[in-house]
Amino acid sequence: MVLTQEKRRLLEKLSCDGVISALAFDQRGALKRMMANYQTEEPSVEQIEQLKVLVSEELTPYASSILLDPEYGLPASKVRDNAGLLLAYERTGYDATTVSRLPDCLVEWSAKRLKEEGADAVKFLLYYDVDGDEYVNFQKQTYIERIGAECKAESMPFFLEILTYDENIIDNESVAFAKVKPHKVNEAMKVFSDDRFGIDVLKVEIPVNMKYVEGFTDGEVVYTKEEAAKAFKDQEAASHLPYIYLSAGVSAKLFQETLVFAAESGAKFNGVLCGRATWAGSVQVYIEKGEAAAREWLRTQGRKNIEELNETLTQTAKSWSEKVVELSIV
Repeated sequence: MVLTQEKRRLLEKLSCDGVISALAFDQRGALKRMMANYQTEEPSVEQIEQLKVLVSEELTPYASSILLDPEYGLPASKVRDNAGLLLAYERTGYDATTVSRLPDCLVEWSAKRLKEEGADAVKFLLYYDVDGDEYVNFQKQTYIERIGAECKAESMPFFLEILTYDENIIDNESVAFAKVKPHKVNEAMKVFSDDRFGIDVLKVEIPVNMKYVEGFTDGEVVYTKEEAAKAFKDQEAASHLPYIYLSAGVSAKLFQETLVFAAESGAKFNGVLCGRATWAGSVQVYIEKGEAAAREWLRTQGRKNIEELNETLTQTAKSWSEKVVELSIV
Protein backbone atom coordinates (compact mmCIF):
# COMPACT_ATOMS: atom_id res chain seq x y z
CA MET A 1 0.00 0.00 0.00
CA VAL A 2 1.40 3.37 -1.06
CA LEU A 3 0.23 6.61 0.53
CA THR A 4 0.95 9.57 -1.73
CA GLN A 5 1.90 12.92 -0.28
CA GLU A 6 -1.38 14.34 -1.59
CA LYS A 7 -3.44 11.67 0.18
CA ARG A 8 -1.50 12.29 3.37
CA ARG A 9 -2.13 16.03 3.06
CA LEU A 10 -5.86 15.48 2.64
CA LEU A 11 -6.05 12.99 5.52
CA GLU A 12 -4.33 15.55 7.73
CA LYS A 13 -6.90 18.13 6.61
CA LEU A 14 -9.68 15.77 7.77
CA SER A 15 -8.04 15.15 11.14
CA CYS A 16 -6.82 16.85 14.28
CA ASP A 17 -3.42 15.50 15.33
CA GLY A 18 -4.12 12.33 13.39
CA VAL A 19 -7.51 11.68 14.99
CA ILE A 20 -10.62 11.99 12.83
CA SER A 21 -13.41 13.72 14.73
CA ALA A 22 -15.90 13.93 11.90
CA LEU A 23 -19.53 14.93 11.88
CA ALA A 24 -21.67 12.67 9.70
CA PHE A 25 -24.66 14.31 8.02
CA ASP A 26 -24.96 12.50 4.71
CA GLN A 27 -28.28 10.94 5.74
CA ARG A 28 -30.98 11.25 3.12
CA GLY A 29 -33.67 8.58 3.36
CA ALA A 30 -33.17 8.22 7.13
CA LEU A 31 -33.34 11.99 7.59
CA LYS A 32 -36.57 12.23 5.60
CA ARG A 33 -38.11 9.57 7.83
CA MET A 34 -36.96 11.39 10.96
CA MET A 35 -38.43 14.66 9.74
CA ALA A 36 -41.67 12.97 8.67
CA ASN A 37 -42.26 11.92 12.28
CA TYR A 38 -43.00 15.53 13.17
CA GLN A 39 -44.97 16.78 10.17
CA THR A 40 -47.76 15.50 7.96
CA GLU A 41 -46.36 16.53 4.59
CA GLU A 42 -43.32 15.09 2.82
CA PRO A 43 -40.12 16.88 3.90
CA SER A 44 -39.11 19.34 1.20
CA VAL A 45 -35.73 19.74 -0.45
CA GLU A 46 -35.52 23.21 1.07
CA GLN A 47 -36.12 21.86 4.58
CA ILE A 48 -33.49 19.16 4.22
CA GLU A 49 -30.90 21.53 2.78
CA GLN A 50 -31.57 24.18 5.42
CA LEU A 51 -31.18 21.76 8.31
CA LYS A 52 -27.89 20.52 6.89
CA VAL A 53 -26.73 24.13 6.56
CA LEU A 54 -27.63 24.83 10.19
CA VAL A 55 -25.75 21.80 11.46
CA SER A 56 -22.71 22.62 9.33
CA GLU A 57 -22.62 26.26 10.42
CA GLU A 58 -23.04 25.55 14.10
CA LEU A 59 -21.07 22.34 14.65
CA THR A 60 -18.15 22.29 12.18
CA PRO A 61 -16.16 24.72 14.38
CA TYR A 62 -15.86 21.80 16.80
CA ALA A 63 -15.22 18.96 14.30
CA SER A 64 -12.15 18.07 12.29
CA SER A 65 -14.34 17.36 9.24
CA ILE A 66 -17.90 16.82 8.04
CA LEU A 67 -19.43 14.13 5.84
CA LEU A 68 -22.17 15.35 3.53
CA ASP A 69 -24.00 14.10 0.46
CA PRO A 70 -23.91 15.88 -2.93
CA GLU A 71 -27.70 15.57 -3.30
CA TYR A 72 -28.74 17.87 -0.43
CA GLY A 73 -25.47 18.74 1.30
CA LEU A 74 -23.60 21.01 -1.10
CA PRO A 75 -25.03 24.25 0.37
CA ALA A 76 -23.91 22.99 3.80
CA SER A 77 -20.44 22.25 2.43
CA LYS A 78 -20.03 25.94 1.54
CA VAL A 79 -20.65 27.21 5.09
CA ARG A 80 -18.45 24.84 7.11
CA ASP A 81 -15.95 26.46 9.45
CA ASN A 82 -12.45 25.31 8.48
CA ALA A 83 -13.41 21.63 8.65
CA GLY A 84 -12.36 19.07 6.07
CA LEU A 85 -15.00 17.69 3.70
CA LEU A 86 -15.98 14.13 2.85
CA LEU A 87 -18.65 13.58 0.22
CA ALA A 88 -20.73 10.42 -0.10
CA TYR A 89 -20.67 8.60 -3.43
CA GLU A 90 -23.41 6.01 -2.89
CA ARG A 91 -27.12 6.14 -3.54
CA THR A 92 -29.09 6.05 -0.32
CA GLY A 93 -30.92 2.89 0.76
CA TYR A 94 -31.14 -0.50 -0.93
CA ASP A 95 -33.66 -2.72 -2.67
CA ALA A 96 -35.60 -4.34 0.19
CA THR A 97 -37.14 -6.96 -2.11
CA THR A 98 -33.85 -8.86 -2.30
CA VAL A 99 -31.24 -9.93 0.25
CA SER A 100 -28.33 -8.98 -2.01
CA ARG A 101 -28.24 -5.23 -1.18
CA LEU A 102 -26.04 -4.50 -4.19
CA PRO A 103 -24.32 -1.11 -4.15
CA ASP A 104 -24.89 1.74 -6.57
CA CYS A 105 -23.09 5.03 -7.10
CA LEU A 106 -24.86 8.33 -7.58
CA VAL A 107 -25.09 8.32 -11.36
CA GLU A 108 -24.43 12.06 -11.76
CA TRP A 109 -21.19 11.92 -9.83
CA SER A 110 -17.63 10.57 -10.02
CA ALA A 111 -14.62 10.86 -7.75
CA LYS A 112 -13.35 13.60 -10.06
CA ARG A 113 -16.60 15.56 -9.82
CA LEU A 114 -16.72 15.20 -6.03
CA LYS A 115 -13.18 16.55 -5.91
CA GLU A 116 -14.21 19.48 -8.08
CA GLU A 117 -16.95 20.27 -5.53
CA GLY A 118 -14.31 20.61 -2.84
CA ALA A 119 -14.24 17.11 -1.36
CA ASP A 120 -11.09 16.10 0.49
CA ALA A 121 -12.15 12.43 0.48
CA VAL A 122 -14.72 10.07 -1.00
CA LYS A 123 -16.94 7.95 1.25
CA PHE A 124 -18.84 4.92 0.00
CA LEU A 125 -21.27 2.78 1.99
CA LEU A 126 -21.40 -0.96 1.40
CA TYR A 127 -23.78 -3.51 2.88
CA TYR A 128 -21.89 -6.76 3.30
CA ASP A 129 -22.64 -10.26 4.55
CA VAL A 130 -19.34 -12.11 4.70
CA ASP A 131 -21.28 -15.40 4.76
CA GLY A 132 -23.66 -14.38 1.99
CA ASP A 133 -24.02 -15.45 -1.62
CA GLU A 134 -20.55 -15.87 -3.10
CA TYR A 135 -21.39 -14.32 -6.46
CA VAL A 136 -23.10 -11.34 -4.82
CA ASN A 137 -20.00 -10.72 -2.70
CA PHE A 138 -17.81 -11.06 -5.78
CA GLN A 139 -19.84 -8.29 -7.46
CA LYS A 140 -19.52 -6.08 -4.39
CA GLN A 141 -15.77 -6.56 -4.20
CA THR A 142 -15.40 -5.70 -7.89
CA TYR A 143 -17.48 -2.56 -7.39
CA ILE A 144 -15.22 -1.39 -4.56
CA GLU A 145 -12.13 -2.05 -6.71
CA ARG A 146 -13.52 0.38 -9.31
CA ILE A 147 -14.08 3.13 -6.75
CA GLY A 148 -10.64 2.54 -5.26
CA ALA A 149 -9.10 2.95 -8.71
CA GLU A 150 -11.04 6.20 -9.23
CA CYS A 151 -9.82 7.60 -5.93
CA LYS A 152 -6.25 6.56 -6.68
CA ALA A 153 -6.40 8.35 -10.03
CA GLU A 154 -7.53 11.54 -8.26
CA SER A 155 -5.18 11.10 -5.27
CA MET A 156 -8.19 11.28 -2.96
CA PRO A 157 -8.50 9.29 0.26
CA PHE A 158 -11.10 6.53 0.02
CA PHE A 159 -13.23 5.87 3.11
CA LEU A 160 -15.25 2.66 2.93
CA GLU A 161 -18.18 2.37 5.33
CA ILE A 162 -19.18 -1.26 5.92
CA LEU A 163 -22.63 -2.06 7.29
CA THR A 164 -22.93 -5.76 8.02
CA TYR A 165 -26.03 -7.92 7.87
CA ASP A 166 -27.10 -11.54 7.58
CA GLU A 167 -29.13 -12.68 4.59
CA ASN A 168 -31.21 -14.92 6.87
CA ILE A 169 -31.78 -12.55 9.82
CA ILE A 170 -34.24 -9.71 9.23
CA ASP A 171 -33.59 -7.64 12.37
CA ASN A 172 -30.06 -6.35 13.00
CA GLU A 173 -31.11 -5.38 16.54
CA SER A 174 -32.15 -8.94 17.41
CA VAL A 175 -30.41 -11.35 19.75
CA ALA A 176 -29.84 -13.65 16.77
CA PHE A 177 -27.82 -11.01 14.92
CA ALA A 178 -26.03 -9.89 18.08
CA LYS A 179 -24.61 -13.41 18.40
CA VAL A 180 -23.03 -13.30 14.94
CA LYS A 181 -22.16 -9.60 14.77
CA PRO A 182 -18.51 -9.86 15.95
CA HIS A 183 -17.82 -12.39 13.21
CA LYS A 184 -19.66 -10.35 10.55
CA VAL A 185 -17.92 -7.05 11.37
CA ASN A 186 -14.39 -8.32 11.87
CA GLU A 187 -14.32 -10.70 8.90
CA ALA A 188 -15.64 -7.98 6.59
CA MET A 189 -12.81 -5.74 7.76
CA LYS A 190 -10.33 -8.46 6.85
CA VAL A 191 -11.76 -8.77 3.35
CA PHE A 192 -11.55 -5.07 2.51
CA SER A 193 -8.13 -4.52 4.04
CA ASP A 194 -6.60 -6.11 0.96
CA ASP A 195 -4.52 -3.57 -0.98
CA ARG A 196 -6.42 -4.38 -4.19
CA PHE A 197 -9.36 -2.25 -2.98
CA GLY A 198 -7.33 0.92 -2.50
CA ILE A 199 -9.04 1.82 0.77
CA ASP A 200 -7.35 4.33 3.04
CA VAL A 201 -9.74 4.39 6.03
CA LEU A 202 -12.40 1.92 7.10
CA LYS A 203 -15.56 3.30 8.70
CA VAL A 204 -16.88 0.41 10.74
CA GLU A 205 -19.46 -0.68 13.25
CA ILE A 206 -18.85 -1.42 16.88
CA PRO A 207 -18.29 -5.21 16.73
CA VAL A 208 -20.91 -6.00 19.38
CA ASN A 209 -24.38 -4.70 20.12
CA MET A 210 -23.72 -2.84 23.37
CA LYS A 211 -27.31 -3.19 24.55
CA TYR A 212 -26.58 -6.90 25.09
CA VAL A 213 -23.24 -6.47 26.88
CA GLU A 214 -22.96 -7.36 30.56
CA GLY A 215 -22.82 -4.16 32.58
CA PHE A 216 -24.34 -2.07 29.79
CA THR A 217 -27.82 -3.61 29.83
CA ASP A 218 -30.60 -4.35 32.28
CA GLY A 219 -32.04 -6.93 29.89
CA GLU A 220 -30.78 -10.05 28.17
CA VAL A 221 -27.02 -10.57 28.13
CA VAL A 222 -25.50 -11.98 24.93
CA TYR A 223 -21.87 -11.13 25.71
CA THR A 224 -19.98 -11.10 28.97
CA LYS A 225 -17.63 -8.15 29.37
CA GLU A 226 -14.75 -10.48 28.58
CA GLU A 227 -16.41 -11.70 25.37
CA ALA A 228 -17.16 -8.14 24.27
CA ALA A 229 -13.59 -7.08 25.01
CA LYS A 230 -12.30 -9.97 22.91
CA ALA A 231 -14.46 -8.81 19.97
CA PHE A 232 -12.79 -5.38 20.12
CA LYS A 233 -9.33 -6.94 20.42
CA ASP A 234 -10.08 -9.18 17.42
CA GLN A 235 -11.26 -6.15 15.50
CA GLU A 236 -7.93 -4.43 16.05
CA ALA A 237 -6.18 -7.53 14.71
CA ALA A 238 -8.49 -7.73 11.69
CA SER A 239 -6.93 -4.86 9.74
CA HIS A 240 -3.71 -2.92 9.29
CA LEU A 241 -5.70 0.05 7.97
CA PRO A 242 -6.79 3.07 9.98
CA TYR A 243 -10.40 2.64 11.09
CA ILE A 244 -13.02 4.87 12.63
CA TYR A 245 -16.33 4.10 14.30
CA LEU A 246 -19.82 5.07 13.24
CA SER A 247 -22.34 5.85 15.96
CA ALA A 248 -25.25 3.90 14.40
CA GLY A 249 -27.86 6.15 15.97
CA VAL A 250 -27.19 5.29 19.62
CA SER A 251 -27.32 7.98 22.29
CA ALA A 252 -24.36 10.31 22.75
CA LYS A 253 -23.78 8.93 26.25
CA LEU A 254 -23.74 5.28 25.19
CA PHE A 255 -21.46 6.02 22.25
CA GLN A 256 -18.95 7.75 24.50
CA GLU A 257 -19.06 4.88 27.01
CA THR A 258 -18.55 2.44 24.15
CA LEU A 259 -15.42 4.25 22.94
CA VAL A 260 -13.92 4.06 26.42
CA PHE A 261 -14.69 0.33 26.59
CA ALA A 262 -13.23 -0.19 23.12
CA ALA A 263 -9.96 1.51 24.02
CA GLU A 264 -9.69 -0.39 27.30
CA SER A 265 -10.22 -3.61 25.33
CA GLY A 266 -7.29 -2.92 22.98
CA ALA A 267 -8.99 -1.28 19.98
CA LYS A 268 -6.59 1.31 18.55
CA PHE A 269 -9.25 3.10 16.51
CA ASN A 270 -8.47 6.40 14.87
CA GLY A 271 -11.57 8.47 15.42
CA VAL A 272 -15.25 8.60 14.60
CA LEU A 273 -17.74 9.66 11.99
CA CYS A 274 -20.58 10.48 14.34
CA GLY A 275 -24.01 11.46 13.09
CA ARG A 276 -27.30 11.14 14.91
CA ALA A 277 -25.67 10.84 18.33
CA THR A 278 -24.65 14.48 17.84
CA TRP A 279 -27.44 16.27 15.96
CA ALA A 280 -30.58 14.06 16.08
CA GLY A 281 -32.31 16.17 18.73
CA SER A 282 -32.31 19.19 16.43
CA VAL A 283 -34.68 17.57 13.94
CA GLN A 284 -37.84 17.78 16.06
CA VAL A 285 -36.93 21.28 17.23
CA TYR A 286 -36.41 22.43 13.64
CA ILE A 287 -39.74 21.02 12.43
CA GLU A 288 -41.85 22.13 15.37
CA LYS A 289 -40.21 25.41 16.39
CA GLY A 290 -38.26 26.63 13.37
CA GLU A 291 -34.77 27.65 12.35
CA ALA A 292 -33.93 29.94 15.28
CA ALA A 293 -34.87 27.32 17.87
CA ALA A 294 -32.92 24.63 16.03
CA ARG A 295 -29.89 26.88 15.86
CA GLU A 296 -30.13 27.48 19.61
CA TRP A 297 -30.36 23.71 20.24
CA LEU A 298 -27.25 23.14 18.12
CA ARG A 299 -25.36 25.92 19.90
CA THR A 300 -26.15 24.39 23.29
CA GLN A 301 -26.96 20.66 23.35
CA GLY A 302 -25.44 19.92 19.94
CA ARG A 303 -22.18 21.64 20.85
CA LYS A 304 -22.19 19.88 24.23
CA ASN A 305 -22.60 16.50 22.50
CA ILE A 306 -19.70 17.04 20.13
CA GLU A 307 -17.37 18.59 22.72
CA GLU A 308 -17.97 15.70 25.11
CA LEU A 309 -17.27 13.30 22.26
CA ASN A 310 -14.06 15.16 21.42
CA GLU A 311 -12.98 14.93 25.05
CA THR A 312 -13.60 11.19 24.97
CA LEU A 313 -11.56 10.89 21.77
CA THR A 314 -8.57 12.62 23.35
CA GLN A 315 -8.57 9.84 25.96
CA THR A 316 -9.24 6.90 23.66
CA ALA A 317 -8.40 7.34 19.97
CA LYS A 318 -4.98 6.91 18.38
CA SER A 319 -3.45 8.83 15.49
CA TRP A 320 -3.81 7.13 12.11
CA SER A 321 -0.21 8.15 11.41
CA GLU A 322 0.87 5.32 13.71
CA LYS A 323 -0.55 2.89 11.15
CA VAL A 324 0.95 4.44 8.05
CA VAL A 325 4.46 5.35 9.14
CA GLU A 326 5.85 2.25 7.44
CA LEU A 327 4.15 3.01 4.14
CA SER A 328 6.09 4.46 1.22
CA ILE A 329 5.52 8.18 0.80
CA VAL A 330 5.80 9.27 -2.83
